[in-house]
Amino acid sequence: MSDWRLAIDEHIDAISDRLLGIRRHLHSHPEPSREEFESTRYLGNQLLAAGLPYKILLEGRGIIAGSSLSAEGRAVALRADMDALRIQDRKEVAYRSERAGVMHACGHDAHSTMVLGAALALQQCDDLFPWPVPWRAIFQPAEEVGEGALQMVAAGAVEGVRSIVALHVAPELQVGRVALRRGVMTAFCQEFDVTIRGVGGHAARPHLTHDPIAASAQYISSIYQLIPRSIDSRDAVVVTFGAIAGGTSSNVIPDRVTLRGTIRTLGHATAAKVRERLLQIAGGVAEATLCFIDLSFSIGTDAVVNDTNISDLCRQAAEEVVGIDQVESIPLPSMGAEDFSGYLSQAPGCLLRLGVASGERWPALHSPDFDIDERALALGAKILARSAVLLAR
Repeated sequence: MSDWRLAIDEHIDAISDRLLGIRRHLHSHPEPSREEFESTRYLGNQLLAAGLPYKILLEGRGIIAGSSLSAEGRAVALRADMDALRIQDRKEVAYRSERAGVMHACGHDAHSTMVLGAALALQQCDDLFPWPVPWRAIFQPAEEVGEGALQMVAAGAVEGVRSIVALHVAPELQVGRVALRRGVMTAFCQEFDVTIRGVGGHAARPHLTHDPIAASAQYISSIYQLIPRSIDSRDAVVVTFGAIAGGTSSNVIPDRVTLRGTIRTLGHATAAKVRERLLQIAGGVAEATLCFIDLSFSIGTDAVVNDTNISDLCRQAAEEVVGIDQVESIPLPSMGAEDFSGYLSQAPGCLLRLGVASGERWPALHSPDFDIDERALALGAKILARSAVLLAR
């Protein structure tokens, strides 16, 4: 092992207790999407204490830091997200969330900690690298609502960046394991809203109403039945409704119901077919139920497509840290979404998955019991730091 690799590992091991404290502070003080002001200040103070140059963007909700912050550079960027989810933390640990109804259930506290750890190691070991290593750390808000990456891009966060790397915690993998995939890694995801308007009335006299609850039930059932029969079975498609709201009393038929859902595909053409079918089914249900059904679609989050060459160098970095037999290839894309894709329109990159489980039954992402095996923090920081050096060559 060359001196710079050993130096990175030794420095991250030396600050492992500090990284543990940073992750636990962030976990205890979560902020939901669009509200990441204190997280930004806290991470900015960590950078300031280390003497690392940084800039705060998005009116106090995002940070770039590193040895290369100008548009003229050829930096390797390391990206972290900072936002939490509106979920009640039900873990019984000392560092559980102190904010009711908000918690880091997707590991963004760990992502920020690992990128910070990598940044500190790159700063400390700079004079040992065999070639110049211009690097940049990006701490972004609003990943969970699919906004933060594009907002950071618009604010200039990736100007002068030649490549970009990120890690995402993976509770389906044991700590010490890493998984990655060349090419398509995650799905295109688009949210949609449905408003169903009818004529309300007494629950005992439904014949005098145009019942939007009945229409919504019919619409949801029709989507789940007909979308799989409308799209080529070789194209991966998931349409899911995650929210339904309507009515306030058991004996009153309301005049309005709203639904929220997502479309997930591996390509824009398939997504266009799904949108068309959603509108067609809405027309049919509206005619049958005498209700009005309106749909609106978000812009959507593009698929993450990992660059082949960058993926190979990130695999090398991961294999050096955890061992060749601990790094696996992901056979199929995930139907989950990641706004890391927003950076990939500006620079090629790679998203890796880092194991954080210890034990067979580990809480899933977005679970109120979610946590990580904190040994993963140092491993992730080492992989990110080594990737930055290898990609800078």
